[in-house]
Amino acid sequence: MNSYSAKSNRLIWRSAVVLTVVFASACVKGTRDLEQEVARVKAQKGAPVDPLPAMKDYEPYPYTAYSMRDPFAPFAGDDGSNAEGLSPEPDRVKDALEAFPLDALDMVGTMGTDESMVALIKDPDGVVHRVNVDNYMGQSEGRITAIYEDRIDLVELIPNGTGGWMERPASIALDEG
Repeated sequence: MNSYSAKSNRLIWRSAVVLTVVFASACVKGTRDLEQEVARVKAQKGAPVDPLPAMKDYEPYPYTAYSMRDPFAPFAGDDGSNAEGLSPEPDRVKDALEAFPLDALDMVGTMGTDESMVALIKDPDGVVHRVNVDNYMGQSEGRITAIYEDRIDLVELIPNGTGGWMERPASIALDEG
């Protein structure tokens, strides 16, 4: 780089700085006129505000549709009892597999013939359990109803939301992994 080009670059930089300072100082002017305008607006009196309307007294509306069902009362026959008499057995000793949710259990195989089929279930701890029809598994009172070579069918007992119980079918398929 020659000295002529270095001098011209310095001259351009100095000129740019001087022009920036000149333009910036021209943009800044006193705020006296702004302060005067704010003071003038604050000194003006506002328009009067209309008074609030008087509140009307609340008149309760009586519920006269006595022929209709009360929306807050339970449905007829929905007193929490079960027409089928479903409920968990309180004195039944829980099986080991009832400590785990169904989706945490894996079916890993079967043993026996169609009449005496036994399923092999692996729990999340890696322990393999033998189960038969009428054994329980899962956290919803799941009773085994049938064992096939590729799946186990269960019936779970779940709350129906009104204090009673209802049955829900479930199954566990053979883990192919």
